[in-house]
Order: sequence, then structure tokens, then C-alpha cells
Amino acid sequence: MRVLALGGLVLVAALALLASRRTTPEEVAGAAGQRTAPISVAADLPVLSAGPAPSIEANSGWLNTVALTDADLAGKVVLYDFWTFGCINCRHTLPHLKAWYDRYAADGLVILSIHTPEFDYEADTGNVTDFVADEGIGFPVALDPNWDVWNAWDNHYWPAFYLYDAAGQLRVEHFGEGAYDSTEDAIRVLLGVDSASPRAHVP
Repeated sequence: MRVLALGGLVLVAALALLASRRTTPEEVAGAAGQRTAPISVAADLPVLSAGPAPSIEANSGWLNTVALTDADLAGKVVLYDFWTFGCINCRHTLPHLKAWYDRYAADGLVILSIHTPEFDYEADTGNVTDFVADEGIGFPVALDPNWDVWNAWDNHYWPAFYLYDAAGQLRVEHFGEGAYDSTEDAIRVLLGVDSASPRAHVP
């Protein structure tokens, strides 16, 4: 019984670490059941949720697009990205997001970036606008200064990726950096991109 109790305490401590923004990508990916096997067909991807995706309509504004609704996203492959510009881990994911957008938008991929600030300076719309312009981010950015979208999604991490297929099912979720190749594999499969076609170029 003492061994079991000690094991329970260790598990609780490990879960507490996962609640931190600073959790390593490897720890979080393992906890989220991140696949490591090659992805070549949609059947290789589990259905993590039958969907639909939680609403994004509680945001306070948009950058790079007219206002989008949940209905606008129906029937599309959508990668939802929760981030904040002051988060270094989020910044490290940007080259991949921009490369995926450049490569796969024409194939139907929608990248929807949800900017949920941690600190007051990140909540300033002007600061977000400047960062988006300076970084050359071209995909839609939903502004979520009051955490309304974050809470609707019950999200807990920066950065966080949620990839939904055209049927509205959650097929991939990843928290933290990393898993770029497997995420791109999943995007290609869900879009029906020819396996022989070029992949995204990440500078």
C-alpha cells in the first residue's frame, strides 16, 4: 500500500509539471499520446474528438482577415494555434506555421492563430499588430485578450496546436515545440496532398 501511495504522489507531481507553460515538449507530447509512427493515410491518425471544434467567435477582433465565424470554418482542414508573442516557445513555432501556410493554403489548409496574452503588454492590440507585421504573419489572427476563446477551448498551454479534419474531427493535438514533421504529415494526409509533392520549406 505504501508503494502504491508513493506511486500516486509521483503521478500527481508529474501531472502538476504538465500544467506549467515551461513543460518540455517531450513531456507534454508523451502525456498527450503524440504518435511517433509514420503517417501516410488518414487511418493512421486517431480521432481524438468527434467534434465539432469549440467556438472561436468570442474573440475581440481579427488581424489579416474579415471576421470569421465557426460556420466559415466548417468543411475545412483547420489548424488552430494558441500563442502569445512574448512566449519564446511560440516564436520558435512561427517559421513552421508560416511555411505550412505558404505551402498548403492553396490546397485548402486554414491556419487560425488565436493570440491569448499572458502579460498586459501582450494584450495591447497595437503591440500584437506590430509583431504580426514585423514577422510577416499572413494567416488569420484572432485577438483573445480576455481569454474568452482560450476558456471556451479549455486550453492550458502556449503554444498549442489542434488540427481538425474537414469533417470537424480533432485528429492531432500538440503542446509545446516539436513534432513538426508528424504535424505536417497529418496536414498533407488530411488535405489529400500527393505524397510525392514537395513539402513546406522552413528557412
